[in-house]
Amino acid sequence: MKVAQHLWFEKDMESALRLYTSLIPGSSIESVKALPTETPGGPAGSVKVASFTLGDQRYQGLEAGPLDAFNHSFSIMLECETQDEIDRLWSALGEGGTAEQCGWLRDRWGLSWQILPRRLGELINDPDTARAQRAMGAMLQMVKLDIAGLEAAARG
Repeated sequence: MKVAQHLWFEKDMESALRLYTSLIPGSSIESVKALPTETPGGPAGSVKVASFTLGDQRYQGLEAGPLDAFNHSFSIMLECETQDEIDRLWSALGEGGTAEQCGWLRDRWGLSWQILPRRLGELINDPDTARAQRAMGAMLQMVKLDIAGLEAAARG
């Protein structure tokens, strides 16, 4: 059995996939095809399907006009090692999108992303509960997450 996430794009799926795969190491677009027959989504050639990977995750994409917009019930989390990596992804994915609290943003296609430092998990799982609470409190006040700020808060 194979498992893959499925994303429904209203339009411009290929541009989205090119951006996503350019930003995340180990990513690729395997195929993009226009369906040759009429579908409930539109006339022959207007609906596209794609197969792609982001890092180690498999995805299917569909471009078939409006149905249900992306929402927070599905997001893609990117765990980053460095602040430079966070900044790079935040800038590229956020262009034309919307920044949100706690390291979340919506890209210009409406897809939600969580751009988080690996260090955050270590800090909020610290056995010193006061330290963990300070880190969590700092994270809740941030939009784009800042590793140095999280570590400073954890130290008190």
